Amino acid sequence: MSGRTPYIVEVLMSFIRILRNPVSECKDACELAVSHGTPRRAAKLAVVVGTLLVLINQWEAVTGSTAVDWLKVALTYCVPYLVSTYTSVSKDLYLLREAEAAEQAVHEEAQKARVR
Repeated sequence: MSGRTPYIVEVLMSFIRILRNPVSECKDACELAVSHGTPRRAAKLAVVVGTLLVLINQWEAVTGSTAVDWLKVALTYCVPYLVSTYTSVSKDLYLLREAEAAEQAVHEEAQKARVR
């Protein structure tokens, strides 16, 4: 096994950090969810995946055999949008924390170099 921390340990450590400072994590997550192109990417994915799912789940309504259930159609588009947003925000938070840890390591190394 390499010197790299196993992914599950990294996920658990991220979860522990969230529990320690939930307000800051929530603020960061909300900011990432509405910026950095996340809504546009999520909307594009939701249009493609949602349309496919509507065709699969509402085929009878599409062909005219039954009435369209508009609540189900709306939820069919919301689910891929929310999943995509969650995935993007999770990735961005992970990369942000990784960058902060690297910055802290560089800072600590600089402190050690000054002491010598």
